[in-house]
Amino acid sequence: MTAAAQQLLDFGCDELSLGDTLGVGTPGDVKNLVDTLRSARVPVEKIAFHFHDTYGQALANVLAAMGLGITTFDASVGGIGGSPFAKMAGGNLATEDLVWMCRGMNIDTGVDLERLVSASHWLGEQLGRELPAHVSRAVRNPTG
Repeated sequence: MTAAAQQLLDFGCDELSLGDTLGVGTPGDVKNLVDTLRSARVPVEKIAFHFHDTYGQALANVLAAMGLGITTFDASVGGIGGSPFAKMAGGNLATEDLVWMCRGMNIDTGVDLERLVSASHWLGEQLGRELPAHVSRAVRNPTG
């Protein structure tokens, strides 16, 4: 894996986005993976992550990665998504959940959370279902 990562960088890739499309990874897995890449001299600023939330670990994994210096993460409005290869995979990390966490850590994302939540509600209406994003559900039903 490290040889392939280094070869991709040698070919000129700007970023290595590593995906947990099954959503089974844990913060310990994130740490081990980043440590392995660092030991192969892959610069931390070249590493990005794509987490699914099947087991509810997406935000915990982001937090672990952030603690290791990673600053680039994929997310989707409302947490929509899944995997055509793993039918049991949960949705993607919800953008509004990530923005909420960053806001609580005084990390400026430049994202207007209120407009993002509105977009998530609109998208859920268009799809005819409530989306899995925790923040959007909490804002819509603040008293439960």
